Amino acid sequence: MNKLLLLFAVSCCCFAQKTKNTKDFITVFEQSEGLKTATYEQTIKFYKALAKKYPQISMQSMGETDSGKPLHIVTLNPDTEFDFEVIRKNKRILLINNGMHPGESDGIDATMMLYRDIVQGKIDYPKQTVLVTIPIYNIGGSLNRNSTSRTNQNGPLEYGFRGNARNFDLNRDFIKCDTKNARAFVQIFHLVQPDVFIENHVSNGADYQYTLTHLFTQHNKLGGDLGKYLHSEMMPSLKQKLEAKKWDITPYVNVFNQVPESGFSQFLDSPRYSTGYTTLWNTLGMMVETHMLKPYEQRVEGTHELMKSMIEIVDKDSEKIKELRLAAFKNSSAYKTYPLDWELDNSKMSILKFKGFEGKMMPSEITGAQRLKYDRNKPFTKDVVYQNYFKPKNEVTVPKFYIIPQGWWNVIDLLQLNKVEMEQFKNDTIIEVETYKIDTYETRNQTYEGHYQHYNTKIVSTTKKMIFRKGDYYISTNQPALRYLLETLEPPATDSFFNWNFFDTILQQKEGFSPYVWEDIALEFLNNNEQVKLKFEAKKRTEPDFANNWYSQLEWIHEQSPNYELAHLQYPVYRVK
Repeated sequence: MNKLLLLFAVSCCCFAQKTKNTKDFITVFEQSEGLKTATYEQTIKFYKALAKKYPQISMQSMGETDSGKPLHIVTLNPDTEFDFEVIRKNKRILLINNGMHPGESDGIDATMMLYRDIVQGKIDYPKQTVLVTIPIYNIGGSLNRNSTSRTNQNGPLEYGFRGNARNFDLNRDFIKCDTKNARAFVQIFHLVQPDVFIENHVSNGADYQYTLTHLFTQHNKLGGDLGKYLHSEMMPSLKQKLEAKKWDITPYVNVFNQVPESGFSQFLDSPRYSTGYTTLWNTLGMMVETHMLKPYEQRVEGTHELMKSMIEIVDKDSEKIKELRLAAFKNSSAYKTYPLDWELDNSKMSILKFKGFEGKMMPSEITGAQRLKYDRNKPFTKDVVYQNYFKPKNEVTVPKFYIIPQGWWNVIDLLQLNKVEMEQFKNDTIIEVETYKIDTYETRNQTYEGHYQHYNTKIVSTTKKMIFRKGDYYISTNQPALRYLLETLEPPATDSFFNWNFFDTILQQKEGFSPYVWEDIALEFLNNNEQVKLKFEAKKRTEPDFANNWYSQLEWIHEQSPNYELAHLQYPVYRVK
């Protein structure tokens, strides 16, 4: 009898303990019955308490942000091993970034519940996958809470703001690193070296039936067998798993103010974006884009289920992902050329069984112009053309080395931050190099993320011997950072450092001429250089604007003469073939 009483008491104690544990760490989202999202302070407090109670979780601060507060990473590993070099030997690493745009808070709440559910046994521990999350990336935006700035969004009651503490959109900053947030992310990324990357977002460019859409990095741009795996295995597997749980998902609906059934294309994520940046290190990346018109509770639950499904995929394909990534790094050493820009491949496309709502154009009661109106009482499933194949638009040959004079410390600093392997000349050295002269470029006439960005950049290449000083940097392209180097140091690349204004000082002449002095010198120069004189006379005959502009004529002659400064438009990064 006493034994039965003892057993009953132990059972009651265990039950009470289990019940208590399941009530621990109830999130703000759950307490509010899906109406609220956690503040920055509540989120950090939650993870600190979780890490204190469960040894499978480690939390550490990593670098400053523009808000003055540090970023954090929270790692979940059932083996309680938190040395990433050790982890990488046997397991895959999934990095989850939340609160890029803190008004898009779904991932913040979903990831808190995901971590808790795993350590409390509601979800099985992943066997081959270690989770790392940045709880809130845009801390400054998270602290700037309001209820009105997300005009189209259906909840939560309060949320953060899109701009960070300096009003930067952080999802345009991964290459240029204007913010402390981006610099801290780079440190985290190279510490963690994730195999798979998820960033949680919310958006609405159209109305449709789906709560969940996915924005995987473009598979052709990722390239090789890794890109094929992303496109043909990982993405379909995620779709199948979610549909089995009654969660429909479709590719990100890349339209604005038009109906999706007219067809749409995949979003091309250049390196300014998170998944474009992570691709440069052969990381399998995706953004989750929930539909902002759906109820907040539904969006968070969908994000939670999607992350669970992705963990299952990474766990199952752990060895395959490892081998594919290793092969991608190895194969990059054999690159002869590299695409700097991409365009849609109209010879290929996919057909989606798209679940939408009928939409039509009708007169606006405000403006009188045509406006788009969806009718949610008229759902449909239609075949929709989805253009998700891209092909290289222009390519560049891959050099063996780049050389950067030490004076360009701002560029060198970013390369070092990104763990680019480089050396310095120990003595003054003469080397034959390929040099670029900036031929033409266009510039935005409105500011974009703190820059008047260049585009349509064209260069002229020449080869010559040059003297480089002791301390200048030479950088082999035979290294893991190859793609990063090509995307940043080749001026025509979409997100090159040139296009982001890092080299704008070369676009301005520092020396000039006074016309009354140059007139006599220019005449002597023309008389002593017959070929230049012939070109000058031909240009006046064939170009009326030039013929009628005396200053342009003097300037043209000056540019042909030894007096013209060599630094003007001379791109100060050199290639060794």
